[in-house]
Amino acid sequence: MSRIPQLLKMIESKPRDSFLRHALALEYLKEGSQENALNLFKALLSDDPGYVGSYYHLGKIYEMQGKNQEAIEVYESGMKVAKEAGDRHAYNELLAVYEELNF
Repeated sequence: MSRIPQLLKMIESKPRDSFLRHALALEYLKEGSQENALNLFKALLSDDPGYVGSYYHLGKIYEMQGKNQEAIEVYESGMKVAKEAGDRHAYNELLAVYEELNF
């Protein structure tokens, strides 16, 4: 069963909640709505560039679309944010996908 209606209802009361927006974008991906997920991840990171987890997923969407340069740029931005936040786990995940595209 889709969680999208439930998440949309929750977002009505908290439209800038990064966690809810991230969860909604992931649900869009699960249901095959790549464009909705892409737009939501981009908007989320525009509003909250410190939400590190979204960089990975946005980059992966770009990869699926064959837009490797855009993916690389997203991964680079995410690595910078993760490093500044001291989030080694996120940094290493982003570095791994970045290196896959660059080497």
